[in-house]
Amino acid sequence: MSTHPEVLWAQRSSESDDAKNVVYLTVNLPDIQESTLAYNLTPTSISFKAKAGDVSRNIQEKEYEFSLDFFAEVDPEHSTKKLTTRSFSAVLRKTNKQSEYWPRLTKEKVRNAFLKTDFSKWVDEDEQDGAAIPEEDGADFGMGGMGDMGGMGGMGDDDGPPPLEEAEPLK
Repeated sequence: MSTHPEVLWAQRSSESDDAKNVVYLTVNLPDIQESTLAYNLTPTSISFKAKAGDVSRNIQEKEYEFSLDFFAEVDPEHSTKKLTTRSFSAVLRKTNKQSEYWPRLTKEKVRNAFLKTDFSKWVDEDEQDGAAIPEEDGADFGMGGMGDMGGMGGMGDDDGPPPLEEAEPLK
C-alpha cells in the first residue's frame, strides 16, 4: 500500500518574465531510490511514485505516490526537476503569463493533508518583484560572509569578574 509523501509548494507570477512565472514543488522525502522513481508531468497534471528508505541503514523501505491536477496549465518542456538525498524538487513553468497568483495549486477546491505551503520559498504576491529567486535544495548554506563577526558584546578581552580575594567585602 502506498503512502502520500509531504509535498511543499510555492509560486511566483510575472506578466513579462518567464523565469519568474513558476511553481516550486518539493517532495519532502529522504532516501528516494532513483531506480524506482516514476515522475510524469503533463500540462495539466503531475504524478509521482517512488520507494524510499535504505535497509542497509535500518531505514524501512516504503512506497510513496501522489497525483494532482493543476489549477492551470504548466509547460513540461521548460520545467526542471532535481533529485537529492533529501528530496525531489521541480520548478514548473506556468503557461499563462499573469501577475496574479493561482489561488491554489490544484484544480479541485479540496484540502489535501499532504500538500503544504513551502514558506521557505513563499513570497507575498505584492512583494514578489523584489524577491530573490530561491536557491535549489542542497545549496551552500555556509556562513561565508559571516566569518569575522566576533562574539557577543562584553565577551571580548575582558578578564571576567575580579577574584574573590580582591572583591570588596559586603557591609
